[in-house]
Amino acid sequence: MQIQLDNLVPVPLRDKILQRSSEIWNRPVTFTPGSFTKIKAPSGTGKTTLVHYLYHIRTDYTGQVLVNSKPWGTYSKDAIAGMRQEQVSVIFQDLRIFEQLTALENIELKRVMNAQPYCSAEKVKEMAARLNVTHVLNQSGRTLSYGERQRVAIIRALVQPFQWLIMDEPFSHLDEDNANRAAQLIGEECKARKAGFILTDLDNDTRFAYDSHYNL
Repeated sequence: MQIQLDNLVPVPLRDKILQRSSEIWNRPVTFTPGSFTKIKAPSGTGKTTLVHYLYHIRTDYTGQVLVNSKPWGTYSKDAIAGMRQEQVSVIFQDLRIFEQLTALENIELKRVMNAQPYCSAEKVKEMAARLNVTHVLNQSGRTLSYGERQRVAIIRALVQPFQWLIMDEPFSHLDEDNANRAAQLIGEECKARKAGFILTDLDNDTRFAYDSHYNL
């Protein structure tokens, strides 16, 4: 699955963006399948907006987001839903944890959405142990700390099949040890599937051997 940007510019940020240099906005960009991509994005430059465009939940832009050489807008709703189930997974900055559900139920939403779950229940337990959230699996989402929510959201994104993992500041509320644990798990899962990721963050980091770096 190839993702390309063709002179993409957010309408709400257009004037601000065109006054500064960007390696993403208003340029042709191709994300190579299977590559690990870092996008360094200072606050206010459209980091979360870009993630929403890549996942096609916002369309207030000029230019195009191309998936397999076709604009997102040319795909049917069913085709987009299928891609989100099988080819593209996402970790939103706001995490989108359902507070009325337990942590495990939040994870299961993604694990069982296909007729044959991609990951086993045992695999979920293994991931939870690696990220130190086993003890909160049966707690409601509303009782979780932000760091616990972030780790649950990471696991939830990993239990579905994907060719691309899109992440918006995925380690922002984790201490160094837990961030490194999460990064190692993400790296292992992506390499095992020969999948790529696009990660946006505020700073430089050395948690991954990135194939590409961009400044937003």
